[in-house]
Amino acid sequence: MNEWSEDRLRRMIDAARGRRPVDLCIRGCQLVNVLSGSLETVSLGIDGGFIVGWGDYEAERVLDGHGMFACPGFMDGHIHLESTMLSPAQFAAAVIPRGTTAVVADPHELANVYGVDGIRYLLEAVEGIPLDFYFNLPSCVPASPLETAGARLGAADLEAIRCHPRILGLAEMMNFPGVLAGAPDILEKLLLFQDGVLDGHAPMLRGLDLNGYLCAGIRSDHECTALDEAREKLAKGMTIMIREGSQSKDLEALLPVVNDRSWPRCMFVSDDRHPDDLLGEGHMNAIVNRAMSLGMEPVRALSLASLTPAWYFGLKRRGAIAPGFHADIVLSPTLNPWQPRLVLKDGVEVARDGELTVESGAWPGPAVPASPMRVGRLSPEDLAVPVQEGALRVIGVREGTLLTRKLAMDPTVEGGLAVADVERDLLKLVVWNRYGAGARPSVAFASGFGFKEGAVATTVAHDSHNLIALGASDAAILRVAEAVRACGGGMAVGGEQGDVEILPLPIGGLMSHGLLRDVVDSLERLKARSRALGCTLSNPFMALSFLALPVIPELKLTDLGLVDVASFSLVPLFGPK
Repeated sequence: MNEWSEDRLRRMIDAARGRRPVDLCIRGCQLVNVLSGSLETVSLGIDGGFIVGWGDYEAERVLDGHGMFACPGFMDGHIHLESTMLSPAQFAAAVIPRGTTAVVADPHELANVYGVDGIRYLLEAVEGIPLDFYFNLPSCVPASPLETAGARLGAADLEAIRCHPRILGLAEMMNFPGVLAGAPDILEKLLLFQDGVLDGHAPMLRGLDLNGYLCAGIRSDHECTALDEAREKLAKGMTIMIREGSQSKDLEALLPVVNDRSWPRCMFVSDDRHPDDLLGEGHMNAIVNRAMSLGMEPVRALSLASLTPAWYFGLKRRGAIAPGFHADIVLSPTLNPWQPRLVLKDGVEVARDGELTVESGAWPGPAVPASPMRVGRLSPEDLAVPVQEGALRVIGVREGTLLTRKLAMDPTVEGGLAVADVERDLLKLVVWNRYGAGARPSVAFASGFGFKEGAVATTVAHDSHNLIALGASDAAILRVAEAVRACGGGMAVGGEQGDVEILPLPIGGLMSHGLLRDVVDSLERLKARSRALGCTLSNPFMALSFLALPVIPELKLTDLGLVDVASFSLVPLFGPK
C-alpha cells in the first residue's frame, strides 16, 4: 500500500532542511555507513519514522549517542519462521532485541500442512508487529512428487495471493530437476514471477545444468557448501546467500567468496534457526559477529546483514542509515563484536538491553486451524521389514549438515526380519502419512544418531511434515509416535517404559504459542532425555526433521519410500552389495 502523500513528503523535506524540529535526534553517534563503507561521527535526525539526515537538528526529543555505534536494522533474507517453533509474535519478541527489524520468510512449511490457508494465517498473524515481515510464495508444495503433503499449490493458487504487499516473489525453487526437464507446472510458476524475485535452491548444481537452471530467471542460492561452487554461481549471475543456521553452517567455507567486487551480491541468511540457538546465540547479530571473528571487516559484515538483502529484494528506503530511509537503527557500544543495546523501528524504541520495550501481548494473532493428524492405527506389524537379498541401504547422518550418505550394510536379522542394532548404530526409521488415514508407513534404517535405547518422534519433518520416528526398538518407536499423534503434533522422546517427554506444537504440528524461554526449556528437556538414551548428536530433532526431505542428497525417507536424491527416484530398501 502506498502511504505517501504530498503533505508527508513536504513535511519530511522541511524537517530534513531544518525548517522545523524533528521528532528525535541521536546526538554524537558513530554512524556505520554501509553505503560508503566508512564510520562517521554524526547526529541523526529522525522524523515521522524516517531518517531525514545528519546534522545539528533541533528536536522534540534527544538521545545521547556518544560512545555508541549505529547501524541499520538487520534483515534476514531467507528464513523459515516455522523452524524457530515460535509463532510470528514470539519470533519477533525474540529477534527484535537482537537487532533484527526485517525478514524475508518462505512459508512453505505451513503451506505443506495447510495449503494457502497456512500462508494467509501468517500474513494475518504478522500485522501490527514492529518487524517487517515479507514473504516469498512457496514454489514446491509438495516439495517433490516423492512424498505426500497436506496440500498441493499450483500457479493459480499462488497468483490468487501474489499481489499482497508483503509478497515479494517466488521462494526457493527446490525442484531443480523439474526446472531442467521443463515440467509444465514448474514453468508456469516461474513465468508468474519473471519480473520479480525468483529464489533458488540448487545444492551442488554446476556446469551446463546450472546454466539451464539460471536461464529460468532464478537469481539466488543459499545451498552452496563449497567455495568453488559459490564462485561459479556468483560468476554466472546469482546472489549468494551465505547460510549460517542451526543445522547447516556454511559461513567459514564461503567467506572468501566475498571481496571488494562481489560483496554487493552476497548476504547473510539463517535459513533454519532453532529456538535454543536464538536464545543462546542470537539471530543475525550472531552471524555478523561470527563473520567478524573470521576476519571480515566489520562495516562489510554489517552491510551483508542489512544493505545487500534490501538491494536484492528491491526494498526501497531500507537497509541503510541515510536521508529518506526508514529509521530502523541498532545501537551498540562496540563495533566488534556487535552488541545490540538499543533498537529503533521506524524511529520508535522497541528494545533496550536485550529486552522488548513494547508489549508483545498486543500481537495476539488470528485463530489457527486444527493441525492435521489423520494417522491410522499405529501397528507393530507395519514396522516389520522382511529380509531380502543384497545389502541394506542405510541413511548415514552427519553432524552439522543436511547432506546424508548412502551406506550399504549387512542387516541384523531376527526371525527373518531386519531389526535395529544399537551396537552397530543401526536404528529403524519410520514415516507415517498424517494427511490420510489408512496408508502404511514407510520403513528404513539410519546410522549416526547413537541411541542405545528408546526413540524420538516429530511432525517437524521437512517439507511435507508427516509423522517421523526413529528408534532402537519397534515398541519405543510406536510409543513416542503415539504420544505425538495424541497431542496433535509436536516432538517426543522416550523409552519402552516410563514417561514420554513431549513438546506440543499446535500450529500445524510445527510451532508453539509459547514464549521463547518456555519452548527452549521444553526442547532442552527433550535433548537431555535423548542424551540419556545414548544419542550422540547435539540436536537429534533437527537432524531427524531433515531425513524426510527428498531434495537434499543423498538418501532420504518419505511416506512413499526410500529416495535416492541423485536419481530423484524411489529405490528398494535392499540393493547390490
